[in-house]
Amino acid sequence: MNTQFTQEAFDTFQIDGLEKRMEAIRKRIQPVFSQIGLEVSPDLTVHAEEDMYVHIAQHARRKVNPPNDTWMAFSPNKRGYKKHPHFQVGLFDDHLFIWLAYIYELPNKPQYAAKLLHQQELLHALPSDFVISYDHMKKEAAPIEQSSLERGLIRFRDVKKAEFLVGRHVSADQVITMSHDDLVKLIRNTYEQLVPIYKKVQ
Repeated sequence: MNTQFTQEAFDTFQIDGLEKRMEAIRKRIQPVFSQIGLEVSPDLTVHAEEDMYVHIAQHARRKVNPPNDTWMAFSPNKRGYKKHPHFQVGLFDDHLFIWLAYIYELPNKPQYAAKLLHQQELLHALPSDFVISYDHMKKEAAPIEQSSLERGLIRFRDVKKAEFLVGRHVSADQVITMSHDDLVKLIRNTYEQLVPIYKKVQ
């Protein structure tokens, strides 16, 4: 079984048609997600001090348009992840993302935003290669020091569709040179940096 993301995995998002692209996602990407889940979820459970369950996106609601990215999530809820702060690993065609994610389906979003606003020093203390995004559907992300964090968090609090994601982007060129163990090590390291934020903002 392939346990690495190859160039073929990233090329999946150039395939036309929902069924063909989903078939490639299931064949090229999801087995790697499954292996990452087996290795990372026990560590995350220990660090977060609560059970973390693996969810691999199935894109079941899509009827026509193929997904531009795909992901797996680690959530404290066995049944789902979107309504909870959660951790993600996923791919667009040109990069891999490793996130702590607060997305728009989250109930009590303003309360999470208020807590994040009080933890800005923790966010600014993250390593310099960490980035933030306010929309999980878009590729773009900005280095924390270059973005107006407070303004973004206020928008996350006040705008229903606004989101907040913090973590790392890794270019496809870099990912395809990494061994499975190296990638898992990077994911673990990223989450170790993010768990203190996750726990303070619960």
